[in-house]
This record gives sequence, structure tokens and C-alpha cells, in this order.
Amino acid sequence: MSQWNSTARLSYWAFHTNRRPVYMRFAYLQLGTDAAAEEAVHATFDSIMGEWLRMLHMDRLDAYAWAVLKQRIADRLCLRGTSPVPMDTSAFEAALKEVHADRYAVLTDTIRFYAAVSRLPERQRDTVTLRYGLQCSPGEAAAVMGVDEATVRSHLGQAQRRLARLLDTSAES
Repeated sequence: MSQWNSTARLSYWAFHTNRRPVYMRFAYLQLGTDAAAEEAVHATFDSIMGEWLRMLHMDRLDAYAWAVLKQRIADRLCLRGTSPVPMDTSAFEAALKEVHADRYAVLTDTIRFYAAVSRLPERQRDTVTLRYGLQCSPGEAAAVMGVDEATVRSHLGQAQRRLARLLDTSAES
């Protein structure tokens, strides 16, 4: 980095500052602990730093960075011999926050929803996680993933239709 010009350094640190919070939240939802999320995100930015000058010439720099993050998360999961458990603790948190609702019903519905989300294709699961799990707008999710906002809206629509089918099927059984 010391050999980079000031524009490259500033652009890297701006990207880092902008993306790190959402990368941390996403990694936490996938890995389940602050330490594991920190390791994955740190490894992501180390990789990005090593490729930054080349990345500056890419049309979809954000898409490349998102792929690096996803790979670092997969690496951590592989080391642990586990697979992602998207938002599994959120079910319990949601049940505890719902003071006026039947906590058992909220917990059951939330667990069913997250089980259905885990069955979505990867891109749909990512968009649902960013949009609803991390409260990103479709535009923010698109920027993080390095895709067009229309692509995020399409993935969300497909995910909603599939979730409706999955939840109807599981409700009947």
C-alpha cells in the first residue's frame, strides 16, 4: 500500500469504511460469533488490499469484493466443518422482543421462516439476508453485492414466491 498513489489509498480506505459494517453484520449472521466474523472480514480486506490496484479497473468492483467475502466465510465454515446457520439466534431474539405476542408462536414462526430461507438459492438467500436480516434497502443491498438494483428486486421477488411455497408446504405437513 505504501507504493500506491494517494488516490488509490484514499479509494481503498473509503471502500473499507463504507463496506466493513455491513460485511461484519453479514459475516456474523453466517458464522454466529463476533470473533469468527472479524476473522472473515479481516481476511476479506487483506485479500482485497492485495488486489486493489487491479480491482480499480473492474466494472463490478463490489461484486468481486462480495465474492471474496463469501469465500472467506465459506473458508471459516469449512475449517469448522459446519455450514451456515443464517440468523438462527434471531429467532430467539425476536421471540423475546415480542412482549404482547405469544412468544412460542413467534419463535416457531421465526424458526420456520429461517429454515425456509436456508433452502433458497444462494443469491436469493443473500438478498433476503441483506434486505430483511440487515435492514438494507434494495439499493444498499445492490451496492454491497455489486449488482443492479433491479437484480436485487428480482431475487427478492423470486425468494418471496419460493418462501410462500415452502412455508405453505411446511404448514400443511
